[in-house]
Amino acid sequence: MFIATLFESPSFFFMVVTLVVFSICCHEYAHAWMALREGDDTAAMLGHLTLNPLKQMGALSLIMLLLLGISWGSVPVNPRKMRHKYSSALVAFAGPLANLLLFLLFSILCAIAEAKVSGTLKNSAFAFFFLGASFNAILFIFNMMPIPILDGFSIFSYLFPSIYRLNSEFRNAMIFLLFMFVFLSFDKIQKLGFGITAEFLRLLAFFL
Repeated sequence: MFIATLFESPSFFFMVVTLVVFSICCHEYAHAWMALREGDDTAAMLGHLTLNPLKQMGALSLIMLLLLGISWGSVPVNPRKMRHKYSSALVAFAGPLANLLLFLLFSILCAIAEAKVSGTLKNSAFAFFFLGASFNAILFIFNMMPIPILDGFSIFSYLFPSIYRLNSEFRNAMIFLLFMFVFLSFDKIQKLGFGITAEFLRLLAFFL
């Protein structure tokens, strides 16, 4: 259980919790902001234009994060209020885009820490920013998967509307298989996120 990390390495535990909570809250805030921009004030009226984790994630998600290292967030939207046919896709993409931007920000800060910071602070700063970049890379990849409840499904459905015209049983079978594939290979998604971060930092090193 993730909570055991608190006793094995308290600094790492709080580092992970802080970064995950911040990244998820930014993701959900981006959904709420884009929804409002597209004409849907549902999330804004319910107080989701905030980085407050109790509002964006909820108590259960925070408890699960502390205990098991699993967490989530949610923002209510009403597609009927949105101005354009592509608004739902924009709102869906806003969350992963926030994670992508955070990945770039944390990567740059990580590269700066590696090149410019010295002494005992260097290792801590590098670890913090590297984890921040990696977690946001993972969140971006995971949320862009085209399966229900994830943002990628709304985006995929807009780009390829013919998916709705498939036989419902066949479509549901495809979705189930894709969901199982993602669930069973999440460790590979994590490795991919860390690998992308490491490679991107090597690229940034040429400029610093």
